[in-house]
Amino acid sequence: PLRRPTRSRSSSLHMMFDRLASGLSTAVSEAFSSRTKISEAGIKTALRDVRRSLLDADVNVEVADALIEGVRKRVVGTKTLDGVRPDQQFVKAMYDELLDLMGGTPSETGSVGSAAPAETLAYAEEGKGPAVVLLAGLQGAGKTTAAGKLALYLKEREVDYAGAPKEGEEGEATPQLASRMPTRKRKVLLVAADVYRPAAISQLQILGERIGVDVFDMGTDADPVEIVQTAKAKAQEEGYDTVLVDTAGRQVIDDDLMGELKRMQRAVTPDETLLVVDAMTGQEAATLTAAFDAAVGLTGAVLTKLDGDSRGGAAVSVRAVSGRPIKFVGTGENVEDLEPFYPDRMASRILGMGDVVSLVEKAAGEVSDADAAQMTEKMRDATFDFEDFLKQTRLVSKMGSFAGVAKMIPGVSGMIDQSQISDVEKRLKKSEAMINSMTKKERRNPDLLIKDRMARERLRRIASGSGNEFGDATNFMSEFQKMRTMMSRMQKQMDSGGPGEGDPNGGAPPEMGNRRERRMKKKKKGGNRGAARGFG
Repeated sequence: PLRRPTRSRSSSLHMMFDRLASGLSTAVSEAFSSRTKISEAGIKTALRDVRRSLLDADVNVEVADALIEGVRKRVVGTKTLDGVRPDQQFVKAMYDELLDLMGGTPSETGSVGSAAPAETLAYAEEGKGPAVVLLAGLQGAGKTTAAGKLALYLKEREVDYAGAPKEGEEGEATPQLASRMPTRKRKVLLVAADVYRPAAISQLQILGERIGVDVFDMGTDADPVEIVQTAKAKAQEEGYDTVLVDTAGRQVIDDDLMGELKRMQRAVTPDETLLVVDAMTGQEAATLTAAFDAAVGLTGAVLTKLDGDSRGGAAVSVRAVSGRPIKFVGTGENVEDLEPFYPDRMASRILGMGDVVSLVEKAAGEVSDADAAQMTEKMRDATFDFEDFLKQTRLVSKMGSFAGVAKMIPGVSGMIDQSQISDVEKRLKKSEAMINSMTKKERRNPDLLIKDRMARERLRRIASGSGNEFGDATNFMSEFQKMRTMMSRMQKQMDSGGPGEGDPNGGAPPEMGNRRERRMKKKKKGGNRGAARGFG
């Protein structure tokens, strides 16, 4: 039966909701395209199309109906707010209803992106022994891999929200990026308790060695319950604060699997029992979570393979059907690809509103404050060079696919399609190849390829060395110049508080690039009329 979740006490994955977001966006825009106010007819049409999009995304039928009914109650009988279009007000109602279903807390201000996830993992209190976390699930869901990912997350990236500053200078909460907050740095012990699946123990040992986390095992002949008891005693003796147990899975739910989990629970009294479920199973993931919860009692779920071709139904359905929260999501194949589940950010992505908070956090995790300050200065002074360009493109690659990053930017999700993304990625690869064909001097001094007397010869050499045409090289130089100019202009406007502030020209756009400065230098040097003209 459908259970309405209670609101939480506190408030990677990029491509998974494309189909759902596209369907919802189309439904809303068609229903409200020519309307200036919310009407019964408009709502009825919009809700019908939204329901169809939800079901197409494999959202549980009861969950879809509950979501539609909740949105209807929020919208029917309300007046359109001043300055807000009917479609915007309808989307806000959908956003709040999605938050309710996924376990978030609707914001009165409409702001999106909290620092803390809705649910966190149990932590051992001092003097009370290690926190024990059992990971359960069916075979093939990615349980052993999830154990390694979770161990690395707890060891290196888990934020200590209790130790983070809570108030600003004026007593108000100060938003903070997770990547800039203090971390717990747990000492984790992985426990190999899956004695049935071939190579399960060695897989966990390889993962543990890779991430620098100790793995405890007693071989394949030992009783899983005895393994867990011995591991907990070892952890208590040797000062581990968290024990992660990789339990055995089955092809289907059966009495043996549930019986073993119950015996483990009685033996070690775990602080958490998390179910690892495959997002690609859609609404079946929610049904599976409810079945496990009824049998052994869960504290939450870990949703894996969100980077696959899943349609989003699992993330929307799990909590609403089972009553248990999603605590973590797997967003890729690498051991670093595990993130806490943020209902507010997920709802924003589902509705095609982007996720700027996660985007900034990803960037902040890759760039130090000193590097960011240096790059800001280069942008302002228009001294951004090809080495900086290469650093930025590689930074985007580290943060995920270009498509994933682009769709986290508000307003971009519905404006670009896969063909445009592919075209941009091809051009970036071409640009990177050309930069790699430059000399170190050319990479650090773009003017050698733009104004120098030998610029054309240099460009021909670079184009030939990178397998491109001369026209590709000249186009890249032109685009680079425009980009550098635009970044300088935007940075100067930001420094002065926006267009018009602190600007003697009253906000008029400055001359392109540093052309004014170059003209002044030419006058001082006497013009150098006899010099050969370079490219540009």
